[in-house]
Amino acid sequence: MLITRRLEFDAGHRIPSHTSKCRHLHGHRYAIEITLSGDIITEAGAPEQGMVMDYSEVKRIASITLVDKWDHAFLVYSQDVSVLQFLQSLQNHKTVVLDMPPTAENLALTAFRILDAAYQDTYGNHLRLERVRLFETPNCWADAVREQIPGI
Repeated sequence: MLITRRLEFDAGHRIPSHTSKCRHLHGHRYAIEITLSGDIITEAGAPEQGMVMDYSEVKRIASITLVDKWDHAFLVYSQDVSVLQFLQSLQNHKTVVLDMPPTAENLALTAFRILDAAYQDTYGNHLRLERVRLFETPNCWADAVREQIPGI
């Protein structure tokens, strides 16, 4: 069985090597969809009976692990030195330094790797992260899918 929870957050970024608008500092209202697989819990009387995982628990884990850290932050590539130095000069600025340019594809892959460790088989129902879909805009998104990620 597959279940999906969607969360939203706001963040800024830029793609330093881009030849068009995305090379400029800008922001997005991102949405992230987290898809998990697992068996439906059948234990009579269990709070999660009939579920793969409680959606509020999916949200809680994603929020603590990723969304709260990226929300209202500037996602900057570590090699984007001038922007990184500028952001570091701002007192108490929320900056997330990434080891790759913050494209939708790279953010989806990074999010998958971060969240994969967070969703453990805590219910004994073979719970597993299958996909992270990251929307950069309502019409543009990237999917990080378990079978397509090297080393996972």
